[in-house]
Amino acid sequence: MDFQKSLRQTVDDYALMAKKALGQNFLLDQNVTDKIISLSLLKQKLDNFETKNVLEIGPGPGGLTRAILKNKPKNLTVIEMDERSIKIMEDLRQQISFDIRILNTDALKFDINTLENYPLQIVSNLPYNISVPLLTGWLKNINHIEAMTLMFQKEVAERIMANPKTKEYGRLSVLSQLVCSLEKLLTLSPQCFVPPPKIFSTVLLFRPLKDRPSTAILERVEKITQLAFSGRRKMIRQSLKSLPDLENIALKAGVNLTARAEEISPAQYLKMAELSF
Repeated sequence: MDFQKSLRQTVDDYALMAKKALGQNFLLDQNVTDKIISLSLLKQKLDNFETKNVLEIGPGPGGLTRAILKNKPKNLTVIEMDERSIKIMEDLRQQISFDIRILNTDALKFDINTLENYPLQIVSNLPYNISVPLLTGWLKNINHIEAMTLMFQKEVAERIMANPKTKEYGRLSVLSQLVCSLEKLLTLSPQCFVPPPKIFSTVLLFRPLKDRPSTAILERVEKITQLAFSGRRKMIRQSLKSLPDLENIALKAGVNLTARAEEISPAQYLKMAELSF
């Protein structure tokens, strides 16, 4: 698929200076954006997106959008708040004669359940300032999602993939690992972006597990982990004391009352949620 303008020319033509308030850092190297999509497809054992419903959050100048389009999606929906990027998406749609569905809205307020085509392949260079609430919302709507190819700050990606008994392990680790299998695709240096952020970025692939908690149980896990990790250094006999019948629940889940939040595995948090439901 040929595009009339390069990414850098597009940015210049639309005077698309990144806005800090929107958490924007643009990825303008098409080789990198192509690699992100090709690695995601490879891990999923897919040749392209021909039969897939793709949703992109925050396309910006359209680097990932172009990489998606090269892989022939069945359909593509983009969600973007920035009016400048909306114009770029409209221009791109005219260039290639592909009916991109463009939604000018806030991704945090958008309900993916209102879309018509499922399951979704979600792709995004996530705005750093809203990456965690977006992810937790999608994890609770995972029944409509086939896979997610998402870029985070490296430290957030490390929290998502962290093992128990590490300082990075927390609520995000538990929720993510109970719902999805996780794979790191690649890590990018600040120099890959315009403007360069002060941190490295990591792209992760999320694929829903067949055996995963219901939304109701996951919300219970969320509440228990919120209590546990808000008193991270406390023993759970203290941090979870508001949980009815805590002693019996902990015993059945194989958790010692003297354990601290980071010493409890995702499976044990799930068991406690099920027992307390």
